[in-house]
Amino acid sequence: MPTLLLVRHGRSTANTEGLLAGWTPGVALDERGAAQAAALPGRLAALPLSEVVASPLQRCQETIRPLLDARPGLTAHTDDRIGECHYGDWTGRKLAELKDEPLMEVVQAHPSAAAFPGGESMRAMQTRAAEAVREWNARVERDHGADAVYLMCSHGDIIKSLVAEALGLHLDLFQRISVDPCSVTAIRYTRLRPYLVRLGDTGDLAALAPRDETPSDDAPVGGGAGAP
Repeated sequence: MPTLLLVRHGRSTANTEGLLAGWTPGVALDERGAAQAAALPGRLAALPLSEVVASPLQRCQETIRPLLDARPGLTAHTDDRIGECHYGDWTGRKLAELKDEPLMEVVQAHPSAAAFPGGESMRAMQTRAAEAVREWNARVERDHGADAVYLMCSHGDIIKSLVAEALGLHLDLFQRISVDPCSVTAIRYTRLRPYLVRLGDTGDLAALAPRDETPSDDAPVGGGAGAP
């Protein structure tokens, strides 16, 4: 079965403003995010990509644009099922405000029980994304062979949930996974099991350096803004 490259979109204006963007329209890449997207074709130059699938949201579409420009023959598709979690009433709110919501404790410690008011549950988010991956695995293998490599550009919580699913981890453990903006996570699927071969690879180890702010015990909902 194919190898899937999960690319989180580049850093967005919502990331730098500390907003939970969700499906808010018009959330674009910021200057750093645009630079991250521009570097993506070079980082992936050695890989023979067969297909590109992206979330319909603007920040993902902008992230894959330089890659598509660099490879004119590459086919691109949009799939709503790998779009961001539907955060409902939380959409567009400041993360600093949301941390005091009682639901945030559930999102952090027991996400399989978390359902956003007016939105969807985190279980539903993982289920739809995993179904999309299964269908695309079958399609890519059928059209390009079992050794094909393809790319999905999605969002932090989606990618973390897919990594948990591939590793057989309960969703309640997915907040232990971190993927920075424009990072590449690679999962090689086989007939009997998936293999996680890269996790959150940015090609830039500066993201591992100590940061100025006091570290938090909480996972960043939506994925966070990455290294400064």
